[in-house]
Amino acid sequence: MRLLLMSDTHVPKRARDLPAALWTEVDRAEVVIHAGDWVNVELVEALDDRAARLLACWGNNDGPDIRARLPERADATLAGVRFTVVHETGAAAGREKRMASAYPDTDVLVFGHSHIPWDTTAASGLRLLNPGSPTDRRRQPECTYMTATVEHGRVAGVELRAVR
Repeated sequence: MRLLLMSDTHVPKRARDLPAALWTEVDRAEVVIHAGDWVNVELVEALDDRAARLLACWGNNDGPDIRARLPERADATLAGVRFTVVHETGAAAGREKRMASAYPDTDVLVFGHSHIPWDTTAASGLRLLNPGSPTDRRRQPECTYMTATVEHGRVAGVELRAVR
């Protein structure tokens, strides 16, 4: 199963639309995961219409229209792997331990908010993934997103990709 992970798109505040490369990835993915801060409900609708499947939550910059449509926390089992999608996880220091305690029944936690890519595994085995932002790099050298595959009950091939 091919996954596309993104967060913090901030459309139209940081970009008019998603980069073309991301729309290409949407078309290739079996599941698109978005960890909040959409800003515009039209992007939610466009991704929901175009993606084969959308797993998503709202973020702190999302208004009532998006919050009415998406949960604060989204959970799904994909090819035997338990995913949770949230926007915020707090400070980087101690994140793995805090999140492992907060999400004991999750295999992979996808989050956003910081715009800083993150890929670590807690001592409990919980994998934490933040794809960064495809439209607002903040202090990062490039705008980013992630792709991954789920096969035989495990996540493989996680790649951080720069928007070109």
